[in-house]
Amino acid sequence: MPYKWELLVLLWVAFCFNQADRQIYNNLLPQIQPDLQLSNEQAGLVATVFTIIYGVLVPISGYAGDALRRKWVIIGALALWSAATLLTGLAGGIIGLIVFRGLATGAGEAFYYPSANSLIGQLHQRTRALAMGIHQTANYIGVAISFVGAFVGEYFGWRHAFYLFGGLGVAWALWLVFRMEDTPQPQEDPDAPRRPSAPEVLKYLKAKPTVMFLAVSFACHVFANIGYLTWMPTFLHEKFELSLTAASFWALSVHYAAAATGVLAGGHLSDRLMIRRRMVRMEFEWIGLLLSAPFVIWMAYANTLVICLVASGLYGIFRGVYDSNLFAAPFDVTAPRYRSSMVGFVLSFGFIIGAAAPYLLGAMKKPWGLDAGIALLGAAYVIGAVAALVALYAFFNRDYVPEAMHEEESP
Repeated sequence: MPYKWELLVLLWVAFCFNQADRQIYNNLLPQIQPDLQLSNEQAGLVATVFTIIYGVLVPISGYAGDALRRKWVIIGALALWSAATLLTGLAGGIIGLIVFRGLATGAGEAFYYPSANSLIGQLHQRTRALAMGIHQTANYIGVAISFVGAFVGEYFGWRHAFYLFGGLGVAWALWLVFRMEDTPQPQEDPDAPRRPSAPEVLKYLKAKPTVMFLAVSFACHVFANIGYLTWMPTFLHEKFELSLTAASFWALSVHYAAAATGVLAGGHLSDRLMIRRRMVRMEFEWIGLLLSAPFVIWMAYANTLVICLVASGLYGIFRGVYDSNLFAAPFDVTAPRYRSSMVGFVLSFGFIIGAAAPYLLGAMKKPWGLDAGIALLGAAYVIGAVAALVALYAFFNRDYVPEAMHEEESP
């Protein structure tokens, strides 16, 4: 297997743990809340703190991916969030959850994604959207298999789910030490310093309005996605009287199986069309966002479980289309030297805005119900689609960065 594909496999598994570790808290909320005597607001606050910490630190991690050795940034991040996940099982109350779950896990996960996408983008050029789409399926699979945590929680107690997932992540970090290569950053200008300065990065990104508007559209997506992940298992558990394991399974498996289909199809198709139409990755962005909205609202007010899951699956297909070019699109307007920093900025903005969703839906739950809160997520997708359209038609042609193909990417 060529190393660029082996690396994708190694990072796929790491990202799978990333998302599974993040989701098991949400799946186990119906157990954690009574055991630790948490209110709805406190339960949402833990996820909000996690998201804020992630959002604050991820621009620093993005710069670290441009300035430091990305192999060790990725391995250190995986080891930290996995150890913190394991320690979450020892939490005795809201303070322990905030420290282990919100602060430590959020900090560890913040340092993974920018460096990982920078490496994938560097080694895959003509196959960039497909490679990033494959990597993105780890998001879906990781979230989907997190229902195993609910199963472990029901039969052995919620703490053992954190022990299991955290321990496996630590073991995978050790494996990456031996399998990952220390790939240097591309040096397109031999006279430029190897590491861009922070002021240089800020000046460059500030001059890219396409990136700024895509950050707004991503924030709308994150707001909707975090709200869905935090409260959808509880929504199905309460509305359709499902067991904890069944609610977690159906909330995640149908949606993310459909999203995996959308992301792979979208990535493959956009890579093929990119040869003739350089705007196509941006077009996949706004179309995916806009067509997600009606199915989110339909899902919220469905009267039967089957209809709810059909809507969830259709929503998943179109969010997968959006995800297929999530960072392949802004890479088209960002020079390789600044890509990890750009990913960090977009993630930071998105997760800081999205951090409000768990708390907001928790606060809406008692007076208006979770169905109203989930319907609000559909409105966020409409706003995100508008922002992506502005980026495409007002700024993309001006900001576009042509990229020479490396020899190994030639036909």
